[in-house]
Amino acid sequence: MALIDYNGEGRWTRENTLARYAQYTAKLTTEPRDLSPRESSDNVGQHWVYPVMDEVIKGIDAGDLACIQIGIEFIEEDSRFPFGKTLKSDTARALRRATLTGAQQCRIRKRVFAMLRAGNVPHEYGEYAKLVRSIGFEAADIRAIEPKSPFVAKFIRYFEQAFRDDGKLSSSEKRA
Repeated sequence: MALIDYNGEGRWTRENTLARYAQYTAKLTTEPRDLSPRESSDNVGQHWVYPVMDEVIKGIDAGDLACIQIGIEFIEEDSRFPFGKTLKSDTARALRRATLTGAQQCRIRKRVFAMLRAGNVPHEYGEYAKLVRSIGFEAADIRAIEPKSPFVAKFIRYFEQAFRDDGKLSSSEKRA
């Protein structure tokens, strides 16, 4: 039977992701949930294993602290994944609805602004920007970013506007 596994490689294989989840639930002393990914087979010998991140995203929406941890790790990851754009966007959306600790919010801000400074603004970056806006950020986070491309400039303007809308960035603080 031909196996088609849509999970990642290395630490993002189904087995490694589920093992990390088990470690986090033990450390956090939370009740584990079933994160078994959806699977299907056909009658010509093919078997598909869909991303375990689909189940992690459902766990984030349910407030599962271990799933939240894995979700943050996922958006910190630069590797490419099957369905990666969708999975990373959905993860950011779910994290936006989650209750995050100050340390988790700091990790997210650090990741999202590091991506912008590096000029790394993939498809899912729009959802990352909305996530950062929902958790909050400081003017200093955007001041030192140079608009290396039109995409970077677009998100700098987005963050500046978000700051103004929240009454935190005065017109004298706006980038020149």
